[in-house]
Amino acid sequence: MAGRTTLGRRAFALAALASLTAAGAADAADVRVKVKAARAVDRTCHAAPARAGAAGVAVRRYTAQATGVVRARLRGGGDWDIGIFDARTRRMVAGSAALRANELAEGFVRRGQRLLVQACRVRGSARTARLEIASVALPGARAASDGPTQVVTVRTDRTGIDRLHQAGLDVTEHLGAGGVDVVLHGDRDAARLRATGYPFDVKVQDVDAMDLRNRQADEAYAQGHDDSALPSGRTSYRHLADIEAELKRLAMRYPALVKPITLSHQSIEGRDIVGIEITKDPLAKDGKPIFLNMGVHHAREWPSAEHPLEFAYDLLQGYGHDERATRLVDTTRTIIVPVVNPDGFNVSREAQSVPEDERYSPADLEYRRKNCRAAPGDLSAVDCTTLPRNVGVDPNRNYAGFWGGPGASPNPLDDTYRGEAPASEPEVQAVRDLIATRQVTNLITNHTFSNLVLRPPGVAVVGFSVDEPLYRALGRRMTDTNGYANIPGFQLYDTTGSTEDWSYWTAGGLGFTFEIGNQDFHPEFANAVVGEYLGREPAAGAGKGGNREAYYRMLEATADETYHSVIAGKAPKGATLTISKEFTTETSPVLQPGPDDTLVPTEPIRFQESLTSSIEVQHGTKFRWAVNPSTRPYVAGRYGREPLGPVPPAQPLVNPPGVPAENTEGDITQGEFEEATFTIPAPPEGDAGQAIIDVSWTNPATDWDIYVYDSTGAQVASSATGGTNSERATIGLPDPGTYTIRFVNYDQVDGAPVDDWTGSVSFTAPTPAVAGTKEQWTLTCSQADGSTSAPVQVEVDRGKTADVGRVCEAAKG
Repeated sequence: MAGRTTLGRRAFALAALASLTAAGAADAADVRVKVKAARAVDRTCHAAPARAGAAGVAVRRYTAQATGVVRARLRGGGDWDIGIFDARTRRMVAGSAALRANELAEGFVRRGQRLLVQACRVRGSARTARLEIASVALPGARAASDGPTQVVTVRTDRTGIDRLHQAGLDVTEHLGAGGVDVVLHGDRDAARLRATGYPFDVKVQDVDAMDLRNRQADEAYAQGHDDSALPSGRTSYRHLADIEAELKRLAMRYPALVKPITLSHQSIEGRDIVGIEITKDPLAKDGKPIFLNMGVHHAREWPSAEHPLEFAYDLLQGYGHDERATRLVDTTRTIIVPVVNPDGFNVSREAQSVPEDERYSPADLEYRRKNCRAAPGDLSAVDCTTLPRNVGVDPNRNYAGFWGGPGASPNPLDDTYRGEAPASEPEVQAVRDLIATRQVTNLITNHTFSNLVLRPPGVAVVGFSVDEPLYRALGRRMTDTNGYANIPGFQLYDTTGSTEDWSYWTAGGLGFTFEIGNQDFHPEFANAVVGEYLGREPAAGAGKGGNREAYYRMLEATADETYHSVIAGKAPKGATLTISKEFTTETSPVLQPGPDDTLVPTEPIRFQESLTSSIEVQHGTKFRWAVNPSTRPYVAGRYGREPLGPVPPAQPLVNPPGVPAENTEGDITQGEFEEATFTIPAPPEGDAGQAIIDVSWTNPATDWDIYVYDSTGAQVASSATGGTNSERATIGLPDPGTYTIRFVNYDQVDGAPVDDWTGSVSFTAPTPAVAGTKEQWTLTCSQADGSTSAPVQVEVDRGKTADVGRVCEAAKG
């Protein structure tokens, strides 16, 4: 598709998707039957086939009618689950274990394969449920003969990354030594990349082969360990049904601490999106501050589900035994949603079970990033396994905050496709409702991979928020434990429509993205989950606490009133207090396809938002409600300060003697590099708003990369592009002190003299603050006698408390 304009590619994409929708429509069910169970039995339905005649189970035998996917859907009252097994080997083929009787189990099978489909009544009074079973032919993702799936490192700058997105390439979040990693899904992608003219190096020759080695390593690890050191003891990646079942099991095991939740919207295929809330007395509508920890917006990022689920085990197992866990569970509420995109995740996780005699590249299924929207605006039932890998919407480009701007694509076949409208996708709507109806004061959305903790803004033009000093310090508290870089999102590259940009700028909670690990989307379990979560080799947080400690520090910040606001006062026991806010906001200027592969900004889209949450006064008459600031960060102004000294003079960088050997390692510490230092003075001697590191050499075919560290050893900036004869790294709002730059000799021209670097550091003055506007929460009180108070306008800033007095007495006045 190289050379086709963006507009032409979009027209082509829409035509292709129209045909796919018709071709991929979910087949009619082969079996429709009512299943019965006289009583409920607590069991994990997909763990193993039940013995004949077992209570609480209804079994249906079924023979697969096509090579492809078996799909079993179950609906009814109460809580029923599904397990599908090979009738001969009794191996699990698929399962579903959500929190009620709305189940969809899908797994890969061969035509003629004999199966046992068991429906299990787990809880509730519903004695019957409706079961449908169907076979769905796998029409074929890209055939293996179309060339292997590869990972390449493209040497380009930030402008080039935008062009790679526009070319329809699968650009990862891994921007490291040598450039940005791109996944090439066969020969056509390779041709598109060559057409851009950017040089690249092959990092992984065959992704299928790499994944096979990783899963063999996982199998060996599981066989060699009865339990891991993880709080759950898990030794391998979970399937979707495992995650659902364990959430359910935790709720049943710890009823005084866990409330199971089903989010407001189902996925494209109709799955429930589930989670748990953890706190003492979880059913109470209290005013505790809330930490939301979630994963798998992107289907292929399996570790992002594992880490928050392990944290749930940590909190619950530690309660009553560990002072820290007990104190935090008592004083905060933690919401765990491991899988936001269950349809895509199920396809990715099950892909290695595709029948081997079907000549498909498993990576085409396993490396799905997006949800399962078949075509823009199309609501028809389509089985996700029948869709090409790049069809769907990127949920983490679909949130309303700054939607439609840079770093997201208007082309439905691009991996960063933003969707037809802000928050058009049900998975995004579900998360939006969860946040909009609760005071989520702190949030982490987990992803893979790049060893990063990212904070808003995701797009540079927005500028730093008024909370930037607090935000940066909190990010640093977490990166001190996991060894990741603590940077604003735009420092990686501009993105719009992301989770934390919407949640922060609109709802006011402090949100971060974790990019877990630096190896792959789902590398060996022992590294990506055990090592990264616990802080063990080879993780960057080895010996520092890892993501377990980072999550604990985020939860401690959730409990700390410095990071949110408080509304306090007196009200009768049982009174319901509600705060709300309605406002009109807008997206970014929406980029639309223009001529000559350009994207042209058009007018922003204005849309209505509503935030409403309630608590019930629990004890006595006093209440204390942890809330987000009344003023949205979007309108609160921008961070800045008056200079406290002159702009420091530029400093030359001293190139040490000699030249290090070429170093193309993903982790630069595994190869050679050289160092230079510079110092930022403290006021009143000097005051810097930015430090700008410029390095250059002679030949654009040469490639030097730079990594910048502060006096504590934390990475604060980097520049690792290619195809130019310079690098520039910028540190925003730098602290005074001595900084170290590591220079990596990534590539020299063979046979030519050594092309060494020269460099300098320059500074700009701090930018004065930009004043914003103030907003208020509208607070009302409803009492058991039906009386409702007149609305009270409450203005409260971050770190402050607003005392509203006897707010319910206004009902009688």
